[in-house]
Amino acid sequence: MLDSANALADGLTIRPARHSDEPFLATLYQSARPDLQLIDADPELVESVIAQQYQALQTGAGTAYPNAMHYLIEKTATAIGALVVDFGPNEVRVIYLAFIPSARGLGFGRTVLQGVQQAARQVRSPVAAVVWRSNPRARQHYLALGFQVEEASDTAERLVWYPTAA
Repeated sequence: MLDSANALADGLTIRPARHSDEPFLATLYQSARPDLQLIDADPELVESVIAQQYQALQTGAGTAYPNAMHYLIEKTATAIGALVVDFGPNEVRVIYLAFIPSARGLGFGRTVLQGVQQAARQVRSPVAAVVWRSNPRARQHYLALGFQVEEASDTAERLVWYPTAA
């Protein structure tokens, strides 16, 4: 659903992820989960837990959202992030959005989310995302883009953006 011409602002491009991207995606996931690095255990066990969590993300997204699209985000032909998004019948769901550490805080997430919002606006669909409470920076970015908190728990919030609110 995202434009296959894949050009976004800030010199970013987005393309479907390939099997050959798997090593990058696994490393990206590890860098995006500093909470798992804090596990007080043998380093091999920590690596095993991270690998299991990454597999759970892949399996869970495939089970709950079988039509989800997996994208690689690039800047000047270098992989810097990933996006998993599902264009469902009632909403566009951002399942996963992450960037390598050196690409964080530079506005790239905002650019990608604005692209998702633009695609959702074309089909007149809301965009939803779940943001962990342990990630207040991501929450700030979603709120700045017009997302609203629709559900909250002790661990996460479900944020939704409606095209009419833009």
